[in-house]
Amino acid sequence: MKKSILNSFKIDIFRLENKQYVHEFEGDDAFFVALQQDLILRGNFKATVTLDKSETMIQMVYRIIGSVELTCDRSLDLFDFPVDVTQKMILKFSDHTEEITEELMLIDRNSQYINVAQDIFDFIGLQIPIKKLHPRFIQDEVTYESLMQKFEDEYEEEEFDDEDLDDDELDFEDDEDFSLDLEDDDNFEDEGEIVYSTLKEGEEEVEKEEEKPIDPRWAALMKLREN
Repeated sequence: MKKSILNSFKIDIFRLENKQYVHEFEGDDAFFVALQQDLILRGNFKATVTLDKSETMIQMVYRIIGSVELTCDRSLDLFDFPVDVTQKMILKFSDHTEEITEELMLIDRNSQYINVAQDIFDFIGLQIPIKKLHPRFIQDEVTYESLMQKFEDEYEEEEFDDEDLDDDELDFEDDEDFSLDLEDDDNFEDEGEIVYSTLKEGEEEVEKEEEKPIDPRWAALMKLREN
């Protein structure tokens, strides 16, 4: 039973010509049970898989619409979670099979078919939020987050205003008194300049008062002129 359900998601690619193909699939609770996992136990979906085959690769577009049953983390109530996802995949032909990224996979060029069941489940599983809340709690959650964001924004704005106030207090360009003080200091510096001196106080005056001895020849000349 389980095997037959998953086999219905096979696509024969070996005989495909190089053109576009569209495949449609449906799944219910049995699909999720067949995959033997615990993430999703109940749900239903419709999936459209568009293949565009060329010589070197197959480009695939998945469109999945449905809902899955989840358990609310807050109240433990069951609720239906809507699923609406579009996902792209590229299968590139190679000599071996290897998953490169979430959207790129190498497949053996001799592969007869591909099974899209696991891809469909993975794309649905990626839509499930980490925090699963019943719809009646969503509005409360949004309101709480909005209030917290508003509080953080107001706090950052208030902190920014304080910084601006400090900058204004330290801005001396608009302070007239400070400008005048600077101008006085400039005038003072222009009037004189302090030079470092090793003379002790009083020594300069003593040197001025002391006179050098008069040359005797000069003294004789002065006497002649007086006579």
